[in-house]
Amino acid sequence: MQIIVKMRFGSHLYGTSTSESDMDYKGVFLPCKKDILLGRIPKSCNLSTGDNFSRNTNQDIDIEFYSLHYFIKLACQGQTVAMDMLHAPDAMILKDSLIWQTIVKEKDRFYSKNLKSFIRYARSQAGKYGVKGSRLNAVNQVLALLRQYDGDLKVRVIWEYLPRIKHCYDVPPDPNGMRQYQVCGKSFQESAAIGYVVPILEKFASEYGHRAKLAALNKNVDWKAISHALRAAYQIKEILSRNTLTFPLAQASFLKAVKLGRADYQSEVGPVLETLMDEIEDLCTQSCLPDKVDTEFWDRFICSTLEKEVFASGSGLS
Repeated sequence: MQIIVKMRFGSHLYGTSTSESDMDYKGVFLPCKKDILLGRIPKSCNLSTGDNFSRNTNQDIDIEFYSLHYFIKLACQGQTVAMDMLHAPDAMILKDSLIWQTIVKEKDRFYSKNLKSFIRYARSQAGKYGVKGSRLNAVNQVLALLRQYDGDLKVRVIWEYLPRIKHCYDVPPDPNGMRQYQVCGKSFQESAAIGYVVPILEKFASEYGHRAKLAALNKNVDWKAISHALRAAYQIKEILSRNTLTFPLAQASFLKAVKLGRADYQSEVGPVLETLMDEIEDLCTQSCLPDKVDTEFWDRFICSTLEKEVFASGSGLS
């Protein structure tokens, strides 16, 4: 396996590691000629150490390498893992190559408004533990409309009447071109039956109210998940406002305090996360970044790299 890059990852990259943090490594490899010709290029390979009783402790070493093809695909999709790897500082790089240096040099070509995984994760956590009643009011407003119609009707029938308010709005169509509507981080296709949507929103409203009350008391909050959501939100903001990511993160000390449950959710964490989400939505609207990545450029890059590094070498199939 020809290694293109290997780096330290996770909390050690973000600057949020603690004495209990495990050691994560990520990397990218070049597939061999045989796998390419037979169409068997693996997405990734995992090498992890540690027994079954020490998962997520400082005794673990998790190593994951992505094939060049899959890494480029993840980066084009704006997936968090790929974007983080592209911005890893030299101090985190353990093995380098000219191929990786070229990818990093062109990393701006991966920037787009389509930062789906960052935004989806941050929104889901913000909606899950939010302390503002505006989310619950928004859900109830949508429910009030949906309950006026027969459950067998499709959402598309009342599409024009759906509230376009804070926390409830249209989102980009799915890969098949189907329109989608989002309610507090939950997306529904226009083809969904009203009778399908209503129970989901009713359950959300019930659970949300209970979780929000517990969060206000700092009870039953998944602090690790919230710290990840905050981290993702900070990263989205930096990409959209500065066209880059900087590690370790400037907010590392605050994120570590949240991760360890040393911050008050109602007065410190919740308001920051919700404010960040509002800022991100505004930045997405105002951003001059392209709507999508130029995937043809990266297709050409993969082809030229394989021709030079694999097929022009005159080596065998291994």
